[in-house]
Amino acid sequence: MKIVVRTPNWIGDAILALPAIEGLKKNFPQAEIWLAVSDWVKDLFPADDVGPKIIPLGRVGHFKNLRNSAGHLKEFGFDVALLLTNSFASALLFYLAGVPERWGYRRDGRSLLLSKGVLWKEPAEALHLVHYYLNLIESLGLKTPAPEIRLTVTAEEKSQARAKLAALGIDAKKPLVLLNPGAAYGPAKRWPSAKFAELAGILQGRKNVEVLITGSAGEAELAESIASSLPVRPKSLAGKTSLRELLGLMSQSVLFVTNDSGPMHMANALRVPVVAIFGPTDPKITGPFHPPSAVHKKDVPCWPCLYRCCPYDHRCMTNISAEEVFESCAAYLG
Repeated sequence: MKIVVRTPNWIGDAILALPAIEGLKKNFPQAEIWLAVSDWVKDLFPADDVGPKIIPLGRVGHFKNLRNSAGHLKEFGFDVALLLTNSFASALLFYLAGVPERWGYRRDGRSLLLSKGVLWKEPAEALHLVHYYLNLIESLGLKTPAPEIRLTVTAEEKSQARAKLAALGIDAKKPLVLLNPGAAYGPAKRWPSAKFAELAGILQGRKNVEVLITGSAGEAELAESIASSLPVRPKSLAGKTSLRELLGLMSQSVLFVTNDSGPMHMANALRVPVVAIFGPTDPKITGPFHPPSAVHKKDVPCWPCLYRCCPYDHRCMTNISAEEVFESCAAYLG
């Protein structure tokens, strides 16, 4: 049997789907498992002789691209497609690819495109995304494992990370703290840069740590605004690392301070201590899944809004002080 799993598009969601993918593998130990993944998350799943095989997918929003991708998938002769995405387009893709069994949640008007659809009912209490994906597996009549999320870093990747840090002039004798001030979702998820700068200064002064700022190319300006405001200027690698290189750097750090973002889940999957700052989203749904982690969130009347840009005064974030975040950091720094 050949099974293809359409993984979620966001980095964090793709990581939180790992237990569901593992559950599928355990239910079908003799099956050939493939992962159809978005280009920007494919490096989370390094191709090797043991793990699933990878099919990178570009953007398929345009029907021509969708048709071309379907034609490509059809060549593999898959028997089953498990859709961990919720969209109509993702179900249409595998329908057009001629995959006979298409399993997923009955959402976004796609019921007729699924051979086996699971009705989603909103739970009375917030459900973490890990359990949302596992619920799909269980509802399909399959056994689910005890959820555990793990990403690994090779010895070579760790060595390359140490070399990169040395080239930056990072003192290897000092604890390394990574700051991740961005969030691809939008500015509403971002703790103000001035607060990140204040926290960085406190960490440098009271804990004598090396601070390194990470982020995407689009967040390089944000990282620069933080670094340039500090007397002891931290280095920034925003826009200068691949996902695998970022994982390597995380493996050399003692703490990762971050907004609700994909890299937050990457660090958590490596068991690097995470201090996460939440604004418009619910940590019960998308928070770090494993310890060691701490979450900062303020209860405000407009929460949770899920806005990408706050139309008001961003009080859910501005009410979180650098001092209180530092207290959580200090607990991991000793």
